[in-house]
Amino acid sequence: MPVEASPESVVARLRPHARALFWPTVALLVDAGAVSYFFGSFPQQWMNQALLAVGGLAALLLFVAPLLSWLGHNYTITTRRIVIRSGLFVRSRQELLHSRGYDVTVRKAGLQLLFRSGDVLVNTGLEHPVLLRDVPGADLVQSALHDLMEASLNPIAARRQQEQSRSEQSWPEPPRPDDETTLWGRR
Repeated sequence: MPVEASPESVVARLRPHARALFWPTVALLVDAGAVSYFFGSFPQQWMNQALLAVGGLAALLLFVAPLLSWLGHNYTITTRRIVIRSGLFVRSRQELLHSRGYDVTVRKAGLQLLFRSGDVLVNTGLEHPVLLRDVPGADLVQSALHDLMEASLNPIAARRQQEQSRSEQSWPEPPRPDDETTLWGRR
């Protein structure tokens, strides 16, 4: 009996925790406050324009660059694989199939304990393990990866479990007509 492949669906899309943008946001607010406070207080116009240029450059380096770096990292977990994309101008993409089997470890340190985030280390037995850096809900991600790997390694049991859950959620079947009933009514 051949097992029919189910379509791939997205389980989760993740980015590193947004806590990484705290200090860049503080730097942007300080920069904007300093530029607005000191603008117009210099005796010559070129000094005021130089202040705007330095403030704009500081905003680019201290806020926009970290924001783009944060936006450039995302992790997609599907029913068949983990897809890791990184980079903004030079994109790199790494895929890891659940069917290969792997070991999942969660590391939490410092503020990660407070925010329930962590580093999810996926060890496939190769030289370099895959690291999902500072993902929110790291324990939930670990649990989901274990479930997805188990389902991909044992597809028949997973299919039975899926069919059983569907039958529990479906509506009861309508009563079947007896032998004397036809499409147009009773004989």
